[in-house]
Amino acid sequence: MSSIPQDFDLIVVGAGHAGCEAALAASRLGRQVGVVTRRRAHVGRLSCNPAVGGLAKGQLVRELDALGGAMAQVTDAATIQFRRLNTRKGLAVQASRAQVDIDRYPAEMQARLAAAPGLTLLEGEVAELCLAGGRVVGIRLADGQRLAAPAVVLTTGTFLAGVMHCGAERAAGGRVGDAATGALSESLRAAGLRLGRLKTGTTPRLDVASLDLDRLAVQHDTLPEGRFSFRPPAGRLPQRDCWQAHTTPETHALIRAALDRSPLYGGQITGTGPRYCPSIEDKVVRFAHRDRHLLFLEPEGLDTPRVYVNGLSTSLPADVQDAVVHSIPGLEEAVVLQYGYAVEYDFADPRDLGHDLQHKGIVGLYLAGQVNGTSGYEEAAVQGLVAGANAAGAPLRLDRGQAYIGVLIDDLVTRGVGGEPYRMFPSRAEHRLLLREDNADRRLTAVGRSLGLVGDQRWADHVEKVAEIERVEAWARSRSLVPDAPTVAHFAAQGVAPPRNKVSVADLLKRPELDWETVGRLVPDRPAVAPAVAVQVVTDLKYEGYLVREQGRVERARKMESVGIPDDMDFRLPGMSNEVAERLAAARPATLGAAARLPGITPAAVDVLALALHRSAAAG
Repeated sequence: MSSIPQDFDLIVVGAGHAGCEAALAASRLGRQVGVVTRRRAHVGRLSCNPAVGGLAKGQLVRELDALGGAMAQVTDAATIQFRRLNTRKGLAVQASRAQVDIDRYPAEMQARLAAAPGLTLLEGEVAELCLAGGRVVGIRLADGQRLAAPAVVLTTGTFLAGVMHCGAERAAGGRVGDAATGALSESLRAAGLRLGRLKTGTTPRLDVASLDLDRLAVQHDTLPEGRFSFRPPAGRLPQRDCWQAHTTPETHALIRAALDRSPLYGGQITGTGPRYCPSIEDKVVRFAHRDRHLLFLEPEGLDTPRVYVNGLSTSLPADVQDAVVHSIPGLEEAVVLQYGYAVEYDFADPRDLGHDLQHKGIVGLYLAGQVNGTSGYEEAAVQGLVAGANAAGAPLRLDRGQAYIGVLIDDLVTRGVGGEPYRMFPSRAEHRLLLREDNADRRLTAVGRSLGLVGDQRWADHVEKVAEIERVEAWARSRSLVPDAPTVAHFAAQGVAPPRNKVSVADLLKRPELDWETVGRLVPDRPAVAPAVAVQVVTDLKYEGYLVREQGRVERARKMESVGIPDDMDFRLPGMSNEVAERLAAARPATLGAAARLPGITPAAVDVLALALHRSAAAG
């Protein structure tokens, strides 16, 4: 702390997932970065569930890795259970999820920040955003110290005016053990940011020794060798089981009887919580017809007895939480080590940001993570990398046809969060067949390399992999089989219907029942390749027609993005309803594509707008 520079190229406020990715990206780009956090020991801390990934979130982690981000490799170094989700469905909606060690994950992230060149970590509370002439010039800490920088990335998580609720008890803070930031909210309001209020929550943590594990179902379908990063980890941690349990009618009766003591239903909490990750109180009220809800009991690490009860998020009083937990089969004697609680916090309206996550009204101010109204570590991390790269001068913008990251950011800056924390889902990505986990590197590693985020060895490995995929696909297209007697007999011996005519291996792979291993038994000279290469080859060939068609849709969407809308456009057009015109005037979309994605904008309205823009361009 003795030789801290007072001037930085950029300052990152907060050191959660968004802050760490922003700082590391800027460091890789050669910038002098100051990271301000309240507690050095809590850098990269997992505030809620010690897990990474999930539906759509797994794609975000893989995309982050492809761009040169840290989360995937940190996760792989701390994984204690890895699973693939939706494996009975198509590749477009399959995803990965890792349970991680709650202590090793932040330790690994902290080590990366400590080793990052040009990165200085400072402890302190940021009290004020310093501006001059509509530009960021730095920040002021609560102790009066000023730090200068032409760019600031705000990644304040749930700490802006954060208040924790457990029954009638209220305490200032963004999570247990960490204080809230109050003065900064007022500074942001004074600077013109539009702030709102949101809510999130967490679950009780139980002592594993107090659980009757013999009465709990072990969660199966794990993948011990699974990983997020395209580069294999140096080592693996021991793997741990997770368990399943269910609430009961008694559980629900206890919750209903205590709703008057819930801050959610007593009016004490005003912020809106995530619809798709509701509290147990919400589940019992909204789904009154259900007599039980599934819970997942997830160990928090190798060296802690704490078990996270996924699905039991609550802010009910401690005595009610005890009764609720004890009403669940297998948990009758459970000891609660930490009670669940809700957190209310300020967020900034993301519609005031550009696609680079820079505030439209303040040059040099970037926002990333829950401060933008999102929910989840993964959504925060990818925003951090985008904001950090752009703040460091590397223009990183991804469209909806390139990445889930592009979908996430476009949704935020175009539509906003809709009054509740935004969570990524496969259904939000209209081109999800192209945006799979398995091909994230082929989509994005070249982008990361062009910006300077991907190192030499990583790039060399990627180039070699792509060349191998192309070589094997060329072999599959050129290698043909004829239905002569030996071939027919060989296919029959393998239990595979023989071809009726001459056929290439590429066409064989289009059969739904055939995979790379089966082809290896049918075609003796099939090349031996790494599993990651085989997956890409089979996917490219098996879904070739669908992928070509989807890519055509992406190109059509990009053409709409190239049609700009003037800032002073009058949307009161012939054939345009007053309601749609008002929506467009309020949102002021920059392009025809952005207009088409606004809620309530019909295809007919888009056609009217497109015609008006075409006539205006022809006249001009």
